[in-house]
Amino acid sequence: MLEPDPKVVRELLTRYASLRIAQAERPRPAVVRELTDVSYTLCVMMATTSVHDAVAKADALLLAKGGTAPQADPVDANGESGLSLAV
Repeated sequence: MLEPDPKVVRELLTRYASLRIAQAERPRPAVVRELTDVSYTLCVMMATTSVHDAVAKADALLLAKGGTAPQADPVDANGESGLSLAV
């Protein structure tokens, strides 16, 4: 199985996190579309069907390659599982 380039994974995670923040601050259709695209790309790259699983696998990949990933936070009011975003 091919392994994604850690640099590309880190860039996608950074973009995903930025878009999530932008969406939370001011929802806009363009941000929703881009977030959907980045989420889909992460899922394909990490061979998952869930963006939460993709982020977890991406974090694990970056940690295995010598990178660091922040610790996961508890579930928030929106039902998010506190995904760690290695950015």
